[in-house]
Amino acid sequence: MSDADSTANLVEGNHRHWDERVAIHTRSPFYDLDGFRAGAEPLDRFQLDELGDVTGLDLVHLQCHIGLDTLSWARHGARVSGLDFSEAAVRAASGLAADIGLDHRARFVAADVHDAVDVFGAGAFDVVYTGTGALMWLPDIERWARTAAGLLRPGGRLYLAEFHPLADVLDDGDGVTAVHDYFARGARTYEVSGSYADWEAETTHNTATEWHHTLGDVISAVAGAGLRIEFVHEHGTIAFRRCDALVADGGRFRYPDRSARLPLTYSLAASAPS
Repeated sequence: MSDADSTANLVEGNHRHWDERVAIHTRSPFYDLDGFRAGAEPLDRFQLDELGDVTGLDLVHLQCHIGLDTLSWARHGARVSGLDFSEAAVRAASGLAADIGLDHRARFVAADVHDAVDVFGAGAFDVVYTGTGALMWLPDIERWARTAAGLLRPGGRLYLAEFHPLADVLDDGDGVTAVHDYFARGARTYEVSGSYADWEAETTHNTATEWHHTLGDVISAVAGAGLRIEFVHEHGTIAFRRCDALVADGGRFRYPDRSARLPLTYSLAASAPS
């Protein structure tokens, strides 16, 4: 089997994994769809501040899952498109858009992220957005960056918020001890039942594969795709308890000692040539 065929099989395994978990996520308190329908804001404050006013802009959310972040940008005035490889996720996102009366300004498409330019057309968007928990599912970060650049209009912006790759190598307990190789970039396949949204849920498709991309890998890929890096910001909070040592703080989690912290998430903005 060629490397390409092997990677395709791993991605297909992830496809089955995520399709099965959509039903778990749509009913879980973690995503709290009832709260979202009532107006709850799932986006981090720093995302809203850093991307700024999106009123009237065309925004595409790559790897959008069930569409909460996508539809939040629609609530803030953007015309949004969401793309995800899970047909089940796209159906859930489309239904949610109808529930909150935003289906006239939101469309969701099931496709591989690397086919986004073929799906939407080159230069179709003012903003390409990717939210947390997306990039580790991609085997080729450079190909992803070229796709993002291809979707942008002249002067358009890529904006991503993502789990910090340093957090991937830390111990699940104390959150400070390095137990994995930060520079190991090969596929990491593992078995996990349930979901981060409900660890007790019964599941069948439990094989998942992630690819580790260092912060330098991501920055270099974006720059190599012809985009100008505007900023890279590192943040000390995360949306879930990544390790046991973290404590709750205003709907997010952080290290208990504010004088001894490590980055948990980061954000990056880059712009296409005018």
